[in-house]
Amino acid sequence: MEKRNLTVIREFILLGLPSSAEQQHLLSVLFLCMYLATTLGNMLIIVTIGFDSRLHSPMYFFLSNLAFVDICFTSTTVPQMVVNILTGTKTISFAGCLSQLFFFVSFVNMDSLLLCVMAYDRYVAICHPLHYTVTMNLCLCVQLMAGLWLVTYLHALLHTVLTARLSFCASNIIHHFFCDLNPLLQLSCSDVSFNIMIIFAVGGLLAITPLVCILISYGIIFSTVLKITSTQGKQRAVSTCSCHLSVVVVFYGTAIAVYFSPSSSHTPESDTVSTIMYSVVAPMLNPFIYTIRNRDMKRGLQKMLFKCTVFQCN
Repeated sequence: MEKRNLTVIREFILLGLPSSAEQQHLLSVLFLCMYLATTLGNMLIIVTIGFDSRLHSPMYFFLSNLAFVDICFTSTTVPQMVVNILTGTKTISFAGCLSQLFFFVSFVNMDSLLLCVMAYDRYVAICHPLHYTVTMNLCLCVQLMAGLWLVTYLHALLHTVLTARLSFCASNIIHHFFCDLNPLLQLSCSDVSFNIMIIFAVGGLLAITPLVCILISYGIIFSTVLKITSTQGKQRAVSTCSCHLSVVVVFYGTAIAVYFSPSSSHTPESDTVSTIMYSVVAPMLNPFIYTIRNRDMKRGLQKMLFKCTVFQCN
């Protein structure tokens, strides 16, 4: 009898950001500008690395992949949110919601694992410079990227399938600007204990393991840097690592606050703000961090812009 009374939900309502009607339009403009800045900034990184042969190294190979992932990451949520605000349509189909969940989980994990691989790359470059070109060869870099994509897609597929099997029989209102795991689990009238266990077990493994590897890598890096006698060598090593560390702090700090804090501390407002930080703000800041604080990227960008200007003048 219980099953007959269940209402099959075919669409969800995304409430978006809590604000008045006037603020909603301002927010749509703000997020549209942030999305354009993210897309153009990360595309500029990819083009600059492809243009300058001096940047054809493992470090910049992974950076160009991070830039691509960041474009995809923000494209999963922000355009949909802006369209919903401008059109006044807040609904998303059940299939569309699951698709958004799949790609969001894929790209957030890809960001996490890429940051880990980039930390390992810096560890090899600073602690074992003589073996760097042999260890971080092109074949290994391509294999690492293929492995990362496979792992992230399988993990995202696991969460998507488990969520698709849940029953949604009460409210269809999601207090978020996209279909995320926590809000969907809160809406379900099924037993979600297995889903939560998977989030903490598998999700925790994919989130905490890279973070631990990053911390270990940088612990060894800093102990090696302290042994460098040359002041210029120390400054170059610290300059190279500081960009990556800045991105790691913003990304992991906010992501852990959303997914690995006690459920009692979760509120729609706090989750939304934290999610915006790591899914919208962090990808937008990455191009600025890596171009302003990285001398090689600045030189490559200047070289590309100079050649483009000369070409236009001729």
